[in-house]
Amino acid sequence: MNGIRPESNLVEVDLAEYEHLKSEQLGRIGVRDNLVYATLAACGGVIALAFGGGRARMPALLLLPPVCLVLGWTYLVNDQKVSAIGGYLRRVLGPRLSFGGQHEFLGWETEHCSDADRRRRKLTQLGVDLVLFCGSSVGALGVFWAMATPVTRTFLAVSLFETAVSALLAAEIIRHANASRSP
Repeated sequence: MNGIRPESNLVEVDLAEYEHLKSEQLGRIGVRDNLVYATLAACGGVIALAFGGGRARMPALLLLPPVCLVLGWTYLVNDQKVSAIGGYLRRVLGPRLSFGGQHEFLGWETEHCSDADRRRRKLTQLGVDLVLFCGSSVGALGVFWAMATPVTRTFLAVSLFETAVSALLAAEIIRHANASRSP
């Protein structure tokens, strides 16, 4: 083997995988966090459109649920991938690099998940996600139902469908929060 130990090659491959995964995780964190700002900007734009021209523009509020659905779903998928990468690093790559427990590698990957405030932070984040991506949709629908008169059958059907989709997104956000509660 020309004096090259196979273990050192495996360690190099594992370290390269770690660097690649951390890079992907950081990129996804950036996208995920920017989706919060994009959602706030989109909500502001739709609200300005809806209230900028009196009651005639109230149906513009029906644009908010699909916008929140797309941005919320993208946020959720990125968050899930960030969590999955962290889980893989903790469960698979860290133990492989620790050479059977002789030395703990990737300690931060488990340490930041085990503090006493994790549950409170996760519940707070769950509340923020639900309010931002689902509450704003349901709020827009409530305002539409209260202020848009008369409501045509088409707008009523669309708004009921959007309510159901908002509930499904809320269920997925809650399911993901439960799945990622422990490290």
